[in-house]
Amino acid sequence: MSVSEFLTQIESPRLLNVARHWVAARGTKRMPGWSDLDPLKMAPELPIVWAWKYDRAADTFTGRLAGEEINAIFGASLRGAAMKEFFEPRWYDLIFARHKRVVTEPALAHGSGPVFLHAGRHAHGERIILPLAEDGLTGDGLIGATVYPVAPGAGAVLEMEAAETVLFFAVD
Repeated sequence: MSVSEFLTQIESPRLLNVARHWVAARGTKRMPGWSDLDPLKMAPELPIVWAWKYDRAADTFTGRLAGEEINAIFGASLRGAAMKEFFEPRWYDLIFARHKRVVTEPALAHGSGPVFLHAGRHAHGERIILPLAEDGLTGDGLIGATVYPVAPGAGAVLEMEAAETVLFFAVD
C-alpha cells in the first residue's frame, strides 16, 4: 500500500493535516527529516503530536517531544526519556516493535480502536506514525499524532485482545 492509500485511511482532519504536512515536507525525498518539518504549519495539531529519535546503533528510541494533550494522558513528558523506561515492561515490546518497523522499513502506520491502553486509559481513537530521516533515506526518528476523546472517569484498562488495529503502508 502506498502513501496515497495511507492518506485515504485517515478519518480525523487533525491527523490528516499532520500527514499532509509530512508529505509536503518530504518533497522529492523518500522521507522528510526533523528539520524539514515546520511547527507553524502544524500549530493547531501540536497538542496531539509526539516524536521519538531513533539510535540505529543502539537500537533505542529517545523521546523528542509530546504535545500537551499527550502529556496529559501520561501525566509526564516523554521528552528526553528512553522508551524502555517510559513504558511499562508489559507494553514496551509491542510499542517498540511498532515504532521500529515504521523507522526501519520505512513504513507509515495508521491505527484505530482503543488507544492509550498502556497509559491506563481507554477510548476509541485514531493514530498515525510517520518515519523521519535527516538524509532523506535512513530512518532516524518518527513523528506521530493521536486523537481520542478524553472522557471523565476514563481510566479502566481494557483487555489486550481489544488493542487497536494497526495497518502499515510502504513509503513510496
